[in-house]
Amino acid sequence: MKQKVQLVLGSGGARGIAHIAVIEELEKEGFEIIEVIGCSMGAVIGGIYAAGHLSEYKDWLFSLDRNEVFDLTDFTLKKGGFVKGEKIFDRHREMTGHLNIEDFSIPFTAVSVDIKSGKEVHFNSGDLYKALRSSVSIPGVFVPVDESNKLLVDGGVLNPLPLNLVKKNEGASLIAVDLNAAGKPLVRKKEKEKQPPKWYEGVVPKNILESSRFETKKEEDSLSVFDLMEKTFVLTQDRLKELMIKAYTPDVLISIPRKTCSTFEFWKAQYVYETGLKAYKKGMKRK
Repeated sequence: MKQKVQLVLGSGGARGIAHIAVIEELEKEGFEIIEVIGCSMGAVIGGIYAAGHLSEYKDWLFSLDRNEVFDLTDFTLKKGGFVKGEKIFDRHREMTGHLNIEDFSIPFTAVSVDIKSGKEVHFNSGDLYKALRSSVSIPGVFVPVDESNKLLVDGGVLNPLPLNLVKKNEGASLIAVDLNAAGKPLVRKKEKEKQPPKWYEGVVPKNILESSRFETKKEEDSLSVFDLMEKTFVLTQDRLKELMIKAYTPDVLISIPRKTCSTFEFWKAQYVYETGLKAYKKGMKRK
């Protein structure tokens, strides 16, 4: 009989490609994934896997270069965000067709947050891509999803690693993948590169970035309002994640360093995937 696994996939943008490596290795080693719960990019990978389309989605991700990633980013001047987020999910629909969560053979839940009520919203039925679009809506970046009198944003605002949503099955292992771990990248980069771009570079005009900068005594410590916003979000996510792991300790925690890549560097798919393979082996050794 196969060892059963309940899988929790955390938020972290392009680092979520590491989730694919973890899923593939679990299956290769004979584990049976009986449930997937995901937040943000963890919801995207988990949902597409539960729907049975991970293989073609992986091939597509690996084919993307920097220009194609930029082309899939539908910038907007609307209030609430710089990116509409419709173009990317239209491409997903072209790849898989319409998908309803309740039709999946593997139970799946995507986590979002309703800014109006301040409560989590859990999608375990209905249109998959509506759920995913809601779950990835990073505040200030993506335009929030206005749905059924709710204003939905990234689930990472309240629950970046939703371990508390798992109802443990007897005999099943709870495995979680954290995309925002401390430490250096696990895989050496083939070539040296400059500091990875922030999510807002190339989106926000340079003059606005410069005029919003908060000057400090040391020039290298100066921060723009966007730097401050990003750092605040990161610190909050880290604290929430730490509390969640402490309260609902998984049987196996697989850790992907935050320094692996930045949020939108999807053109580094192969590198992030290799990081996922290494993290999987490291995490499973501790079991």
